[in-house]
Amino acid sequence: MTGERMTAPKTGRTRFRDVIGVGEFRALWIAQAQSQLGDQLARLALALLVFGRTSSALLTALVYSLTFLPPLLTSPLLSGLADRFSRRTIIVVVELARGCLVAAMAIPGSPLAFVMVALTAMVCLQPLFAGARNATLPEILPGDRYQVGMGVVAMTDYVTQIVGFAGGGLVIGLLGGPRVALTIDALSFLASACLIGWGVGPHRPAPDAAAQGGTRAFATAGIRLLVRDRRLAGLAGLIWLFGFFIAPEALAAPYAHELHSGSTAVGLLMAADPVGAFAGTLLVTRLIPAEPRQRLMVPLALASGIPLVLSAVSPSLPRSLLLWTLNGVFTTYLVLAQANFTVTVPNAVRARAIGVASAGLQTAQGLGVLLAGAIAQVSRPSLSVGVCGAAGAVGTAAIVLVLLRPRGHPAAPDACG
Repeated sequence: MTGERMTAPKTGRTRFRDVIGVGEFRALWIAQAQSQLGDQLARLALALLVFGRTSSALLTALVYSLTFLPPLLTSPLLSGLADRFSRRTIIVVVELARGCLVAAMAIPGSPLAFVMVALTAMVCLQPLFAGARNATLPEILPGDRYQVGMGVVAMTDYVTQIVGFAGGGLVIGLLGGPRVALTIDALSFLASACLIGWGVGPHRPAPDAAAQGGTRAFATAGIRLLVRDRRLAGLAGLIWLFGFFIAPEALAAPYAHELHSGSTAVGLLMAADPVGAFAGTLLVTRLIPAEPRQRLMVPLALASGIPLVLSAVSPSLPRSLLLWTLNGVFTTYLVLAQANFTVTVPNAVRARAIGVASAGLQTAQGLGVLLAGAIAQVSRPSLSVGVCGAAGAVGTAAIVLVLLRPRGHPAAPDACG
């Protein structure tokens, strides 16, 4: 498979059982689910560990931002490896390396500087993992099965977020502290490597990289593809603009304080967006056939952010919960944009392009968190949420008009006549 685009089957509607019944997908899915749950525990554990040792909100926020920003630099250098070597091997090696790094962070008495360096190194490997895994999925799930499979993966991620937000602190307390949670995360990476090593077949050779040119050309091929291809650039832009729509996640605590609500409200607010996203992904991938589903991407993207703007007007807890849940439903566009992006990219450069898109998304999320916090620092948290939602909506409209709107073409001959 090289540059061809995959099309959905014309008969029948793909069901979840059609996707989950594929053994190789099942291995990748279960591995990702348990690893993601471990990551949720680790993120909360790191925040508690850093704040407990420094009592510094700034350092805690800095460590949190490190889980998003570094891949922007490493993506061009690393993601190409998944186009040159076996993607299955790359995934296994990356999972083992990340597990070792998390285990090192869990060592009692580790200096904070060492923890931050190990965390940065671990996150830097994310584009390589994302590129290899997401480039493998279309080969395992051809046609419409791929979009439905992406929906299954996305819904599972949302469930792990909800579980993490709802019970992460309680679990860490029961486990005996942050370092035990980090140890569990390290073991989750080991389990992921074993599942993928045993469950994903080694029969897929690495894409032919012989015609990719020199080292620099090979490393930057994903970036150059986005620059040249107007549609891919537009899809990547939609993916990256999601960074504006995670403002509720970053501001749930100060937002609840503004509403004179307590810690229960914080948990409810943080869970609202993933609950909406889970419901939206379920509806879009389960109930809507392939062709209408494709047409939903742009309307959903344009609607994203509008509920955040409305939640800044006379905010109240019930109203905000409803609007933030609705925002999660609309951000289902992200699953469709990622799936469209992946199947549009030629297989020989797919991992590098996905690595760039993944790194851009992580960076956009980190910058979105920092922007939301900065605006809230000088104004009200509700206003910051509204500004981020408005910026995302305006940016989405600009991308749709400039990059995704079909250009005029001369009238083609009637193929049916």
